[in-house]
Amino acid sequence: MSDIPVFIVVNLRVTEKDAYRTYEKGFFPILKRYDGQFITYDDNAHTFEGDEPREGRMIIFQFPSEEQAKAWYADEEYQALSDHRRAGTKLEFLTMVRGLPPRS
Repeated sequence: MSDIPVFIVVNLRVTEKDAYRTYEKGFFPILKRYDGQFITYDDNAHTFEGDEPREGRMIIFQFPSEEQAKAWYADEEYQALSDHRRAGTKLEFLTMVRGLPPRS
């Protein structure tokens, strides 16, 4: 179903601030191009149970569909920009989580 939203969950640790800032500056215009919506980030997430995420930043954003999320990630401009994220962070995961279909 193409009308089910997906969420992107990211855990990373910034290791090179200038490279990461370059990534951040270019990130939002590309996100919006695919109707993505930034939800939140937290540099000090709290774990109630289980293993804590690695140290660093937890980020959540959303797309209206899986197709738009995959198109965003495959976008040539985004992949070129991601070189700055790769140079400036230690990425633990960048994961897509599918939302629930509408209830009838």
